[in-house]
Amino acid sequence: MFAAKSSAASISLPGPAERPGADIVIYDGHCRFCTGQVERLHRFDGGARLAFLSLHDDETGRRFPDLSHEQLMEQMYVVDQQGVRYGGAAAFRYLSRRLPRLWILAPLMYFPGSLPLWSFFYRQVAKQRYRWGKTHDCENGACAVHFKK
Repeated sequence: MFAAKSSAASISLPGPAERPGADIVIYDGHCRFCTGQVERLHRFDGGARLAFLSLHDDETGRRFPDLSHEQLMEQMYVVDQQGVRYGGAAAFRYLSRRLPRLWILAPLMYFPGSLPLWSFFYRQVAKQRYRWGKTHDCENGACAVHFKK
């Protein structure tokens, strides 16, 4: 059985094997910032609607060969039960209607014409995620490859 083990904390995130009927959140499991946000989604998911899969897990490539490593490093993805892929801000937008604790954000996320703005903000955060979620490995410059100018 697969369970995404968080590197930044001690909680186990339920994987697709544990929740076969759930939407799958694909995230950067090597990023402390990303892992923290996904753990928050897990806490918000009282209805067991989500399963989690690190983009670095071999299962991701087997299940979603159409999503390249580069695409997955740029943004998180949510794959719904119909196979529709939502990336970045569109993924968060989708989750704002899927999880009751995020419903309060849905009107903002779905305001007509606002998705390009949310996408811009999402990209800015994604570019800095390794800087904000530094690990000990980053202190020696190993994460510099992730810092885009």
